[in-house]
Amino acid sequence: MHMRRGLITMTSLLILGVAVTGCAKRPATTQAAAPAPTGAAGATTGGGTSSGAGMTAARPTQPGGGGAGTSTGPSGTAAAQTPGATARPSPKEFVAVPELRDIHFDFDKYDIRPGDAKTLDANASWLKSNPGHLVLIEGHCDERGTNEYNLALGERRAKSTMNYLVSQGVQANRITIISYGEERPACTEKTEDCWAKNRRAHFLVKPR
Repeated sequence: MHMRRGLITMTSLLILGVAVTGCAKRPATTQAAAPAPTGAAGATTGGGTSSGAGMTAARPTQPGGGGAGTSTGPSGTAAAQTPGATARPSPKEFVAVPELRDIHFDFDKYDIRPGDAKTLDANASWLKSNPGHLVLIEGHCDERGTNEYNLALGERRAKSTMNYLVSQGVQANRITIISYGEERPACTEKTEDCWAKNRRAHFLVKPR
C-alpha cells in the first residue's frame, strides 16, 4: 500500500517536472522595433547664416577677412537672418538714416574696437528711442581673399555688431543681418585707406 502511494507521488512529480520544463522552453514574445530611418536625422549647417532649407554652409579657405562658413543665396550673397522672426524682410525695404553711423573693422577681424563701440552706443540709443523701426545690418569686407571667405567674414562682422546692440538693450527680433562680402565696396581704390573704409558694418532701417 505504501509502495503504491510512493509510485503515484513519484509519477505526479515527474509529470509536473515535464510540464515546467515545457513552459521554460517557450520563447518570449516581443514587439519588433521600427526600422531605423535610412537618411540622416537632419541637415546641418556651419556657423554661418542659413539661406534656406537644405543648404549647407560654405567653408572659407583663404584669408581676406577671416571668420567661419556661411550659407549663400543664389545671387552669391549671404541671406538675411531675423533672430526670433519667421519672415525675412527684403533688404530693398530698408533705407539709410543719418543717425545710424557705420563702424569699421581691422583686417581679417570681426571684433568691435573701442572707438567703434562708442558709435554703436549712439546707434543703440537711437534705436531704443525709435522702437517702431526695424534695422538691417550689412557686413562688408575689402577685396582681398575669396568671395566665399569674405561672405563668411561679412556675416561675422554683422553678427558681432548685432550682438553688441542686443547687449545694449536693442531687441534681437528687430534686427536682420546680411553679408555682402566684397561685393559692395564703399571705395574702389586699391589702397590701405580705401580697404579700411570697406571693412564695415552698415545700418539701414524701415518702419515695422
